Amino acid sequence: MELYDTVRLLVDLPAEGVQAGAIGAVVHVFEQPDLAYEVEFTDENGRTVAQVPLTPGQVEPVTD
Repeated sequence: MELYDTVRLLVDLPAEGVQAGAIGAVVHVFEQPDLAYEVEFTDENGRTVAQVPLTPGQVEPVTD
């Protein structure tokens, strides 16, 4: 996955108020010390609901 890719959350994040299936956007890619993605989730008005670092196993790319 790359910067600005659209992703689907595969796990619930109750502390962040985001459930599996939520759609977000990759806003940063971390390569060190391990691969991870900072993903931003927004509400229907475009306001940020959560922005969290996630491992590759916690998200999958959304393809059309």
